[in-house]
Amino acid sequence: MAVARPFTFLCGADDFLVGRLARERFNALAFEVPDEFAREIVNGFAGNVGETAAAVNRLREAVQTVAMFGGRRLVWLKDVNFLADSVTGRAEGTLRAVEDLQQLLAAVNPAETLVLVSASPVDRRRSFLKWCEKQADFTLVGGDGEAGGDALAAVARAEAQGLGTHLEAGAVELLLAKVGSNTRLLVEEVNKLAAYAGEGEAITEAHVAELTPNAAEGDFFESAEAFFSGDLRWTLAALAQHFFAGGDARPVISALQNRNRILLQVRALLDAGEVRLGPRGLDGMPRAAAAFGRHFTGATEKSSFNLFSQNPWYVGKLAGGARLPSLRRLIDNQREFLHAFAEIIRRPDEQEAVLRDLAVRCLPEPAAPAPRAPVSS
Repeated sequence: MAVARPFTFLCGADDFLVGRLARERFNALAFEVPDEFAREIVNGFAGNVGETAAAVNRLREAVQTVAMFGGRRLVWLKDVNFLADSVTGRAEGTLRAVEDLQQLLAAVNPAETLVLVSASPVDRRRSFLKWCEKQADFTLVGGDGEAGGDALAAVARAEAQGLGTHLEAGAVELLLAKVGSNTRLLVEEVNKLAAYAGEGEAITEAHVAELTPNAAEGDFFESAEAFFSGDLRWTLAALAQHFFAGGDARPVISALQNRNRILLQVRALLDAGEVRLGPRGLDGMPRAAAAFGRHFTGATEKSSFNLFSQNPWYVGKLAGGARLPSLRRLIDNQREFLHAFAEIIRRPDEQEAVLRDLAVRCLPEPAAPAPRAPVSS
């Protein structure tokens, strides 16, 4: 592999994605340096200004070291974190160390030493990063900013493609709803699902529903699913399992309140005719967001207080998963959740009983089986 630039620079907002790509790049460059004693990894992680200068000095020593048996050397400055917009990153001593780093990298001769730098997170406004873009074999991993839903979906699809499979419609969205923004867990789940689906087979929504844990909301996810399905028996069984495993009532109430807030907003839009519930979820969400999104001042981050900050597919799934309760029922639910929270403070040793009473008050009793007709002799 020919190296056209003096050094290789990989950076991004997600340290897992940057680290994984950097490891792949390091292994690829290692083919050009067959002597494993001529390869060196330098830790670039720094908690203060002194450690920043020490990391740059270690890199300088590694670059200036001559291979024992001659030939090229390979040096990887790994896990650099002092290029971020942080207290350490803004310190005067760090800025001087970065100037030294720039001079050091500018003087690298790739015919003698291959240098790889991986950094996360980074402040791309810095002149050093702009210089690296022009001078290095530069890669920005995952785009700018934090990994949002689209970026995470792209990671999942790329991982599946690399495994020789793909995620069917709905599977990606459900996976993100269950896993959340944990990129490492997302990648591991795609690998697990691909192995389960079998070579060349697609990963389906059913696979995700069956095999992927509800890491984004915890084990109490099932209690919320059961409650809003309107199934009292399932709800009581989910609560029993939660408390049998030593769970607490508060996260269950929090999950119920979060989902209830979303459904309250959905029901209000449906009743006003602003959106329509169809076979593919909620139709008209972009139009409703344009009309009412401005009212959610201070709640622009993903939050159950702002319907339009949620994944549209996920909202449609929640609204269409079962019969959507009336606005009156949803308001009553919210009152019941507040009452239950006050009760667990008053009766901390009876948390399961409090939530069981909540479920019984809010959900209809399952219909009794019809009596059998007498058998004539």
